Amino acid sequence: MEDTGSSICFVSECIQLGESTCKHLASEGFKIDWLKQPRRALEKIRTIQYDALVSDDRLSQMSGADFITALGAEQKHSPPMMFITETDSIEESVNLLKLGAVDFISKPVNFELLSGKLHGICNKGQTRNHQHWSHPLGISSDMCKLEITLKTLAPHRQTPVLIIGESGVGKEVLARRLHETQHVPGPFVAINCAAIPESLLESELFGHEKGAFTGAVRAHRGVFEQAIGGTLFLDEIGDMPQSSQAKLLRVLQDRAIIRVGGEQSIDVNVRVICATNTDLQRRVTQRRFREDLYYRIRVIELKVAALRERRTDIHWLARRFMAIHTRMNPDSEKTLDDSAQRALLEYPWPGNVRELKHAIERACIMTPGHAISARDIMPEQPPCSNEAAHTLDAFLRIQERKRIKIVLDENNWNIGQTAVALGICRKALWQKMKKLDIHKQLTSIGSRAGAVSR
Repeated sequence: MEDTGSSICFVSECIQLGESTCKHLASEGFKIDWLKQPRRALEKIRTIQYDALVSDDRLSQMSGADFITALGAEQKHSPPMMFITETDSIEESVNLLKLGAVDFISKPVNFELLSGKLHGICNKGQTRNHQHWSHPLGISSDMCKLEITLKTLAPHRQTPVLIIGESGVGKEVLARRLHETQHVPGPFVAINCAAIPESLLESELFGHEKGAFTGAVRAHRGVFEQAIGGTLFLDEIGDMPQSSQAKLLRVLQDRAIIRVGGEQSIDVNVRVICATNTDLQRRVTQRRFREDLYYRIRVIELKVAALRERRTDIHWLARRFMAIHTRMNPDSEKTLDDSAQRALLEYPWPGNVRELKHAIERACIMTPGHAISARDIMPEQPPCSNEAAHTLDAFLRIQERKRIKIVLDENNWNIGQTAVALGICRKALWQKMKKLDIHKQLTSIGSRAGAVSR
């Protein structure tokens, strides 16, 4: 059993929840004090310095909002506070975050998720006692864990790192953060492997000598040479042509390159960080990606969670993007009203952080007044209907159903192609279609022929 040394104050009147929570957190190495009354917890916090406080938001003495308000009023150095909320009580969860809670988890409690969040919260607090993070990745437990991991990886500059995650989650931001944490003299150089034609990729990676091919009027240093002493970030590595994969593998093994048209070997002392939003293991199985290269770049694998999976970061990121806008436009300071804050948490953000950034930027520019509303952030979104209700699960169900139907139409209702496009297996797609009551409507697809492909 891992001894984290982290002490947790847990507040809940529910015997079943309290016993289950204490049992699981104790098995994870936490030192936990279970108190049934919030006023007793306030007294304990005056004398004991806890690493985190976890509270049920359903308490007879006071509400979760009253509890966190009382905690802030009475305690000079209160621990980070996390709530266990009722399922889909999104409005109340938003309010708790606004009052200062660092995170929340819905009932029924997933104890593995709870302990993971607490590890992140406690480790973040311990890290800040020793090092100042000027640009943290986020305040969610997922991003706090990544911060700790980057500090561990920083001294091991020869070790390749593979960053995986959906498009727009911030894989390059994480790579740049690792580069900054290393404190190396060399630069951070990034290249998108999918954006460069196959005929030019080798020259861009390894450079070329003058006269190596038609149009090579002078020698050119490739990105490996440009990044010597620093970090080379190879984005969309899954889309690299197979002809270049073998050459990249040799460079990673030998840590040396030969320019196109050249003969001299050039040592390249760089840290290579690769990123992808595709399933590389599946591509290996499909023989579209070399297995030996896959294992070479995947010595360390870091996953960046989708924004919908770390909702605690949404408001933090939104405020940060608004602050950037204000610095560039001092006379155009904006705030988020209650409807905007609620909408930010309810929307599933399929485009992740990139979509959020663009939405905030657009709202800051286009909103005439100082207060940004939900309609300013997402003007293209229709008002919620009765069908959508007001729960997050209902909203996500509608958005998921809509997305699956769009991709099915795009692929002429071919289940295999649709499953690949959505990044799931055929069985999972069939299950979702059954659950979401998705059926092929001949009237909606005109003259398309054939039944649903199985």
